[in-house]
Amino acid sequence: MNREIKSYLAEFIGTAILVIGGVGTAVISGSVVGNLGVAFAFGLTLLFLVYAIGPISGCHVNPAVTIGLLVTGKINVRDSIAYIIAQVAGGIVGALVVLGIAEGRPGYVRSIKGLGQNGYGVHSPAGYNLGSGFLVEVVMTFLLVFVVLAATDRIGTSALAGLAIGLTLTVIHLVSIPVTNTSVNPARSIGPALFAGNGAIGQLWLFIVAPIIGGVLGAGVYRGIWGPGVAIDEPVLDVPKER
Repeated sequence: MNREIKSYLAEFIGTAILVIGGVGTAVISGSVVGNLGVAFAFGLTLLFLVYAIGPISGCHVNPAVTIGLLVTGKINVRDSIAYIIAQVAGGIVGALVVLGIAEGRPGYVRSIKGLGQNGYGVHSPAGYNLGSGFLVEVVMTFLLVFVVLAATDRIGTSALAGLAIGLTLTVIHLVSIPVTNTSVNPARSIGPALFAGNGAIGQLWLFIVAPIIGGVLGAGVYRGIWGPGVAIDEPVLDVPKER
């Protein structure tokens, strides 16, 4: 199996695991662990994925991260398209796994209990409107992509990149779960929206558009601070070269 196929498969599996670990916690045990538990579930899942599949694919598991890396020239167009397709497919499979588990619980009705889908207005956990939802998704994705790029830069301590990235995603969830149920990742949002019903698909656009804008802004600020001329020594989130 060549490097490209391995990396695409790793992105597919990694994104599925992220959805199962994060969304699964929200749907299956969210009433027990609360928002704090869900936030740590997402953060810890991403943390171990960085070390598990980082050497294979770079562990993007998020189209916004892939687009940020494309903006900074750390991934080519062909690989970025393949990565995004793999991530979305993985997110859909992950959502199906969560749904399959959740439907085994007596009294679970997906249109009522939900599937961890994102939303604003009447579908926001705390009733936040579209403007608040859009703003929080742009800003939080900006933060995530900026930290991913900065933490994996050669001048940083890349050995601790997974910890920095995982904790950042945890904080992001603590801030934005009440607002939108936290996306910052179109692949995480698409799967649940496809199967949740109750109007989730009609609001999905925000959780595709806002994270992409935030990712591009995060990459742009990273380039502005570090500059395109800084030497990069195989960042964790870059596409590994054939060895």
